[in-house]
Amino acid sequence: MKATALKTGDYNPYYKTYIDLIGDVELLPHLEKQLENFPRFMESIPAEKLLYAYGDGKWTVLEVLQHIVDTERIFQYRALRFSRNDKTPLPGFDQDVFVPSSGANQKDIALLIEEYKTVRASTLSLFTSFDDKALLRIGTASDSPMSVAAIGFILCGHQRHHRDILRERYF
Repeated sequence: MKATALKTGDYNPYYKTYIDLIGDVELLPHLEKQLENFPRFMESIPAEKLLYAYGDGKWTVLEVLQHIVDTERIFQYRALRFSRNDKTPLPGFDQDVFVPSSGANQKDIALLIEEYKTVRASTLSLFTSFDDKALLRIGTASDSPMSVAAIGFILCGHQRHHRDILRERYF
């Protein structure tokens, strides 16, 4: 499925920025491409930058990376629930509570890279199992509709968004 196949009601307009960042890509190949490229990006980060934050109250590099992983886990769960036609509305999550509680700044970058690879491989396995009907199913998260397909594209764009911020503001 390509990103242009998404419809207006497939996601909250808030996520349009993420989807627009990746362009009109095919979902599964793009998830795979990021699984190849993002760990290399993570490995390229100088050790002295891992605890750097570009301003007061801003996350460190390690916290940004952990946020990407945590968000993927949460959205993966949403995709599973919605793909199984579960209509139970799911709550949002507060990233500003998650990040300080994540312990990211005490993690070894190699372990965080492995965690990312494991989570993304799991995302790929899950999305590979979805047929077209499952991808089109819509559930509710954070009081907004969200299709299973949109979740996959949002994950790709979310990772790209934070990678771009790291490049622009941290390095």
